[in-house]
Amino acid sequence: MTGTDDLATAAADADPRTGLRAVRALGRLLEHLEETQVRRARSLGWSWQEIADVLGVSRQAVHKKHGRR
Repeated sequence: MTGTDDLATAAADADPRTGLRAVRALGRLLEHLEETQVRRARSLGWSWQEIADVLGVSRQAVHKKHGRR
């Protein structure tokens, strides 16, 4: 599985093994994309609060997750 369209289709597959593998891959992709965008926002001077507001989480949560990277 490589493309996001393929992963989205596979995540809805009737075979739980296929579906769960796709869900795991989508989760990894989501984490990577979030980290990339948080890094980009910080490099542009965004505060932790601004990032948290967009992600719908607390400032503490986003800082704990991304602050040490």
